[in-house]
Amino acid sequence: MKIWQKNIDVDSLVETFTVGNDRVMDLQLAEADVLGSLAHTRMLNSIDLMSDEDLAVVQKELKNIYREIQEGNFQIEDSVEDVHSQVEMLLTQRIGEAGKKIHSGRSRNDQVLVDLKLYFRSEIQSIVQNTTHFFDQLLTLSEQYKQVLIPGYTHLQIAMPSSFGLWFGAYAESLVDDLELMKAAWKVCNKNPLGSAAGYGSSFPLNRTLTTELLGFEDLNYNVVYAQMGRGKTERILAQAMSAIAATLAKFAMDVTLYINQNFGFISFPAHLTTGSSIMPHKKNPDVFELIRSRCNKIQALPNEIALMTTNLPSGYHRDLQLLKENLFPAFKSLNECLEIATYMLANISVKENVLDDPKYDYLFSVEVVNNEVLKGVPFREAYKNIGLAIEEGTFQPSKEVSHTHEGSIGNLCNDHIKRMFEQVKADFGFEKVDTALQALVK
Repeated sequence: MKIWQKNIDVDSLVETFTVGNDRVMDLQLAEADVLGSLAHTRMLNSIDLMSDEDLAVVQKELKNIYREIQEGNFQIEDSVEDVHSQVEMLLTQRIGEAGKKIHSGRSRNDQVLVDLKLYFRSEIQSIVQNTTHFFDQLLTLSEQYKQVLIPGYTHLQIAMPSSFGLWFGAYAESLVDDLELMKAAWKVCNKNPLGSAAGYGSSFPLNRTLTTELLGFEDLNYNVVYAQMGRGKTERILAQAMSAIAATLAKFAMDVTLYINQNFGFISFPAHLTTGSSIMPHKKNPDVFELIRSRCNKIQALPNEIALMTTNLPSGYHRDLQLLKENLFPAFKSLNECLEIATYMLANISVKENVLDDPKYDYLFSVEVVNNEVLKGVPFREAYKNIGLAIEEGTFQPSKEVSHTHEGSIGNLCNDHIKRMFEQVKADFGFEKVDTALQALVK
């Protein structure tokens, strides 16, 4: 069934090509589509475009369909074009004429817009939840191993002393800034486009403020043309936020693959969490982190993919936008899986104590020795020169006492402040308001 079809059948080849993978993608929008219809029909009733009797039967059946979706008993039939058509068809089959009235005052254009925004909000909540678990694990390890020193590198050359506390904590704080970007994406997603219809509004006296409140949106996309222009832009902004988290994960995964290498030997994982070789019995490969790295690098390409798919599109709706689902939707699952497996792996990590006892790391302490000379009154440039000459002559003697006290250094990680920043950003999302509104809509 095509809700737009009149008396002409579409060529089957054209139909197959234009529908593409939309039925598969739209299954992920099913819950959101019903939520949007629950709000929209209550609004129609408030402006006398749907009677109390029709509203009652429509609301009851929409909630039945919502439960079917949650229970995994909802499908989009091969003869049906999309999720919007499937829901409307089921309503009409089950309750008759009342089901045909739910599309008054809206278009599939604003229907898919609101579906996407509701779906994106749900996915953002999942990402933030999994990011929180990963953050907490990093901060726990940072505190647990804050006294254990490891080499710090610049240009992949040994540079200065670092610590496991600094290493784990650095990635925790990186997630704070990543969450700031995700919060910006949340704010864009948390504006209501419903009522913009095909992108030019409606002659019906729609109450868009009511649907905004019912769906828990923070505000409206007011201009109806801009509401439609948000398609593609919203996806790109969300992809950019996802790519920030992915970049943190990919960099961390790269560190892990180095540090687990026998030439470093800083960390290890139980054998059952690594993989082996078909011919080399000694191998313990970090396949999990190699796949995290590759998956997250793929996610970092997503904003460019979306930008190229939407570049130079004029205002208004275009079928090109349908394909954005195929790029973005799988990325949600992939990013969440990467966060989950990274958290699981870190819960089983082992770190090596006394790494810096190896003489090859002695030069790590050259700056410490220079600074000790400066504290005794020697000018910095003179102390630097003296230690440099000692290194060249082979007479350098490291002082392996590390005393860093300023904020964010080895001896003062400030993890409590990093935790505070993370919690402040997370609280700004306001997930509770959304959850309360949606629960009220379906009860």
